[in-house]
Amino acid sequence: MTQILGNFVAGAETASHSGRTAAVHNPATGRVSKQVVLSSAEEVAQVIAVAREAFPAWAASPPLRRSRVLFKFKELIEQHFDELAEIITEEHGKVFSDAKGELIRGLEVVEFACGIPHLQKGEHSVNVGSNVDSWSMMQPLGVVAGITPFNFPAMVPMWMFPVALACGNCFILKPSEKDPSMGMRLAELLKEAGLPDGVFNVVNGDKEAVDVLLTHPDIEAVSFVGSTPIAQYIYSTASAHGKRVQALGGAKNHMVVMPDADMKQVADALMGAAYGSAGERCMAISVAVPVGEGTAERILEELVPRIEALRVGDGMSSPEPEMGPLVSREHLAKVTGYVNKGVEEGARLVIDGRGLQVEGCEDGYFIGGCLFDHVTPDMTIYKEEIFGPVLAMVRVKTFDEAVALINAHEYGNGTAIFTRDGDSARQFAQHIQVGMVGVNVPIPVPMAFHSFGGWKRSLFGPLHMHGPDGVRFYTRMKTVTSRWPTGIRAGAEFVMPTMK
Repeated sequence: MTQILGNFVAGAETASHSGRTAAVHNPATGRVSKQVVLSSAEEVAQVIAVAREAFPAWAASPPLRRSRVLFKFKELIEQHFDELAEIITEEHGKVFSDAKGELIRGLEVVEFACGIPHLQKGEHSVNVGSNVDSWSMMQPLGVVAGITPFNFPAMVPMWMFPVALACGNCFILKPSEKDPSMGMRLAELLKEAGLPDGVFNVVNGDKEAVDVLLTHPDIEAVSFVGSTPIAQYIYSTASAHGKRVQALGGAKNHMVVMPDADMKQVADALMGAAYGSAGERCMAISVAVPVGEGTAERILEELVPRIEALRVGDGMSSPEPEMGPLVSREHLAKVTGYVNKGVEEGARLVIDGRGLQVEGCEDGYFIGGCLFDHVTPDMTIYKEEIFGPVLAMVRVKTFDEAVALINAHEYGNGTAIFTRDGDSARQFAQHIQVGMVGVNVPIPVPMAFHSFGGWKRSLFGPLHMHGPDGVRFYTRMKTVTSRWPTGIRAGAEFVMPTMK
């Protein structure tokens, strides 16, 4: 009998009575591994009520106590590391070592959140006026929600809930229905770590569940990572209902290659950044921008043999492949359609990964690495996010042309430049209109104690995720100004209060 995955509410897995489920597949084999419930609006409202009831006690608990729960959670993640990585590989498809890397990056945010007694302590000023003191308090919001994508079923939720919980909020996670098991397992480990029931809950579902989280009056804030059209919908809907929102959208990340760059280093960087995790990363490099005469040919000389030798297969097999399958049959058809479109619009398909068959996994959702050259900015494969192992090369003549190309794109998530010249790197970092920039670093994801987020249509909302912005997002600032008179006041004053 196929397992049916329910919700996690008030410290336990609960069944759904909606009557609706979705199939969860192993992308390497195409086989259904389990079913996941699609919760009704009424069920989501009940979960919100549970979280609302748990909030006052959790908010009143000392930050140090909340920190200790997260320290224990960190220990449990480390104890169950291989088990959790295997869950990621079996439901998402990324190779086992990459799944472990995802866990490490999520764990770094847990480590950051363990410092909440320092991060939440606010500011204090003595004698801002005669016998008047002023201080600030960073207080929790209430019940907050996180809506997360399929490509990082552990890391992206851990960008959100450790900081939210550390700040004293209750959290409701709505994971992707494509790989929902990780959210449930994290909930179990949080309970084992000592988190009170109702403080962290998991609601599985589709748009019906999401819409309740965006509009319910007891939800104070919503975090989201996904495509730009959905991010825009999340932001506009939740904002219209008075929520605080951070919604990270799509990306089209460029890597500028200057003529002085080490082309072997460039090729290695492009392999990992374009084809790692089958290109299903919001920070994946999908556009290479060679600058100057002959630079593209030098890149191709190094890059083509590497792509042709790319090992693709089941992420749990041994020896481990370098790239696994895409997450679903529908997504495979979408990515294949983009490759077809690139050919139709006149780009040169240097390497064609379509139709790849993996022995023993003939029903898996595989596509090989694809490489286009002579791509122009008017082509669909340049303008739109593909979210697959497809690298496009756009040739430019000058550094200024490369900067203008990137700045003209609607997305501004991540970018990189490879060069030996410090002046070029400095000018690039200063003038590029992108939120995260790498210098000889292809995937410049900030560490947990900095904040993650893009510019333009890659981010909706003023605050980035985790780091200092994460603490600001999940707290309200309250400022107190206090005077304790030494005697009875002389009487009322009717002028504007000033510090005397």
